[in-house]
Amino acid sequence: MEINKYTYQVSWSEEDQEFVATVVEFPSLSWLDPDRQQAEQGLFALVSEVVEDMEANGENVPEPIGGQKFSGRFNVRISPTLHRRLVIEAGVEGISLNALVTQKLAASL
Repeated sequence: MEINKYTYQVSWSEEDQEFVATVVEFPSLSWLDPDRQQAEQGLFALVSEVVEDMEANGENVPEPIGGQKFSGRFNVRISPTLHRRLVIEAGVEGISLNALVTQKLAASL
């Protein structure tokens, strides 16, 4: 597995007063360091060890998100009350429920 294809992020942690590196495909892993590059390098090394261990034990290693194919569809279950409110709002806007939900999702990113 090519660990450099995983989805890494490095951000400042005010609480820890250090940079924290995280990887989306392994939400329980992180690495703290006062230096941004060292935080990322530390996490790369940790992910490499974890993947190596998982492979050695025959465990399923997460596929990098960037290599996955997405259909653009997903189902969400909501309460009947929320469903009704969204349908009304879409009607008022003169758009489909799908278009309204897409707009709301995009606005939240």
